[in-house]
Amino acid sequence: MSNTKPLAYQLSYWEQDSFFRDVDIVVAGSGIVGLSAALRARELAPSSRILILERGALPVGASTRNAGFACFGSVSELLDDMASHPEDAVWALVERRWKGLQRLRQRIGDARLRYESWGGYELFRAEEQDVFEQCAEAIPAFNRRLRNLIGISETYRLASQETAAFGFRGVANLICNTAEGQLHAGEMMRALMEMAREAGIEFFNGIAVQSLEDIGAGVEITTAYGWSFRARRVIVATNGLAQQLMPSVPVYPARSQVLITAPINSLAVKGSFHYDRGYYYFRNIDGRILLGGGRNLDIEGETTSEFGTTPLIRSALVKLLQDLILPGQPVAVEKWWSGIMGVGGRKSPVIAPISGNIVVAVRLGGMGVAIGTLVGEEGAELLLG
Repeated sequence: MSNTKPLAYQLSYWEQDSFFRDVDIVVAGSGIVGLSAALRARELAPSSRILILERGALPVGASTRNAGFACFGSVSELLDDMASHPEDAVWALVERRWKGLQRLRQRIGDARLRYESWGGYELFRAEEQDVFEQCAEAIPAFNRRLRNLIGISETYRLASQETAAFGFRGVANLICNTAEGQLHAGEMMRALMEMAREAGIEFFNGIAVQSLEDIGAGVEITTAYGWSFRARRVIVATNGLAQQLMPSVPVYPARSQVLITAPINSLAVKGSFHYDRGYYYFRNIDGRILLGGGRNLDIEGETTSEFGTTPLIRSALVKLLQDLILPGQPVAVEKWWSGIMGVGGRKSPVIAPISGNIVVAVRLGGMGVAIGTLVGEEGAELLLG
C-alpha cells in the first residue's frame, strides 16, 4: 500500500484534455528571451502548438524590472571585461548586443518601444582621473573597432564640457556613447506579449516548472503544483532563475535594486548614464530619475533570487542621487523595486542543448534588453534546427 499523499490540486480530465494535450513546444519563462524564442519558434514551425509557462502574474526576473537602457558597453566596462576575457571575445559580444538591439527595434518599432536616441554617458569624478585617462586613451582604438562592427564612425567621444549642463556635482569628466539609447521596458514587454498572442501562442501564468525529464518521445514537465503534462520539446528561458530548475547550468542570480523619484521640475538630466564600470546607472523617464545598481557593495548578498531591497544599497543609491545627480535639490523617492539578472563566470550567454528535446537560453549578464532577442531566437533555432 502506498504512503504517498494524494495531491490536493490535480488537473481535471477537462483541463488535461483541453489545455495540456498535444503540446509541441513549451517555453519556460515569459521574459524577453522566452517571448522572442516563442515568436521565432512560431516562424519556424507555423502549425505547432506553443505554450509559455510563467511562474508570476508578470514576467518574474528582470525583463519588466530593468532600467530600459539600449546599451552595449561603456568604455570602462569593456576595459574591465578585457582584463578577464580575450579581447576578441569582448568585441564579439559587443557585436551581438548591437545586432540584438537592432533586431528588437526592427521587430517592435521605435515608436512602440518609446525609443530615444539621446546617447549614453559615463561619469568620472575628479578622484578617478587615472581611470578616465585610461578610458580616454582607449577611445580611438575602440572607435576603429566599432566602425567595422556597427558602422558608426565615432561611437565614443569626450563630452566633459557637457557636465555643467546636467547639473552634476563632483563629476570632472564625461565620455559619451553616441549610439546608445533608452526605451520603455514595460511597453517593450507589452508589445512582445501582444505579438505572441496574435501569433496563437498560449500563455499560462502562475505555473512554475518544478522539473523536466526528457523521455525520448517528449519531455515530462512537472509543475510546482505537483501535476505534470508532456510536451514534445522545451526551451528553458528563465535566465537568473535557471539554476533552480537545472543546477548544472553555469548561471547564477544577481539582484539589482532600483529606485524612481517623484516628478522633478525642470529636470536637466537627459540620457542614459553609467558610473563605476556600469555598477551604477541612471536615466530620465517622464520627468523623473530612475537610478539603480550598487550590487558591487555586497556581491555575496546580492547573489540571490530573492526580491527586495537592503539598507546598505538603498542608502548608497540615495547618497548618489543627492550628492552627485541632483545636488541641492529636494527630491523624494517614490518607489523601490528589484530585479533578478542572470550572470556567470563569463559574460557570454548560454544557448545549449541539455538533452535531445530540451534547450536552455540563459545568462544575459545584465544586458537582456540588448541581447535577449537574439538569445531567444537562437534558442528556438537550436531546438528546431
